[in-house]
Amino acid sequence: MDTQNPSAPSRARSASAANPTRTRHHGGGIVHENTRHTTRFVVIGNHLVQHKELSLLAIGLGCHLQSLPTGAGADIKSLTARFPEGPTRIAAALRELEAHGYLRRERVRTPTGRIITRTISCNQPGNPPKAPLREAADTGCPDRRSARPAATDRPSRPREPRPRKALPAVPQPDCTLPGLLRTAVDLLTDLRRHDSRLLLSAADTAHLAPGVAAWLERDVLPSAVRRALTADLPDELLRRPAALLAHRLSDRLPPPAPFRAPAPPPPVRLLLHNCDGCDRGFRAPEPGLCRDCRPTTGPGGCVPA
Repeated sequence: MDTQNPSAPSRARSASAANPTRTRHHGGGIVHENTRHTTRFVVIGNHLVQHKELSLLAIGLGCHLQSLPTGAGADIKSLTARFPEGPTRIAAALRELEAHGYLRRERVRTPTGRIITRTISCNQPGNPPKAPLREAADTGCPDRRSARPAATDRPSRPREPRPRKALPAVPQPDCTLPGLLRTAVDLLTDLRRHDSRLLLSAADTAHLAPGVAAWLERDVLPSAVRRALTADLPDELLRRPAALLAHRLSDRLPPPAPFRAPAPPPPVRLLLHNCDGCDRGFRAPEPGLCRDCRPTTGPGGCVPA
């Protein structure tokens, strides 16, 4: 029972690696049923799909990248959202393609100054040496940027200053008295003492002064105007403090002051004089005799003190 047959093989033998088409002699192997593509297809070389050193995931990912249109997302985050493989396996497959020249990644600066990573897929690589990620490898893929003039060959033009965004409109006062505008300018200049972020330029102050004057002519005290402009400011950095103040001057503008009838003039108080006859004090426009000492009392007579 425990005697083994020494002539029996220990395991089944597979086909020889030197003869990968051995199954053809037995009627097996793949059979192609091809239909000619006229739209929505991409040409991929056998050097990629039958590569002997790339993994199956890298080959499939290389075919997918070559089928993408220009500008499509080819970063790890986009590929992870597209395929069920995780970011670790996709990153390893990208490194395989990069090592064999089917892919290279370059860091470029956009016209706005932002640095981005550009992925370049090459369908016909050569035998490039392995290079660091930030250095472009010589993959044999034609570089279309070589036809463009170098940045140093282009004539340097001075950069035009970016136009300044206009400040929001502010209320305008009904009267433009110099004293009223002077008070408004002093109030705006003093705001930096209450909050250092409210440091205004001369142009911003000239723009905001009529709005403050419109508040002052509505019987609003300067302290109340200052409180309305500086209360409940955000904690973060104020990028455009003048724009914030202009918005508050317009949004929180109080209604006009209620109409008040002019107060009657105060009664005229006559001066006190001593009578020339009896030396008694009395009030009258001019010195002279009192009412008792005068023979007659007319409309301009004196009033006893």
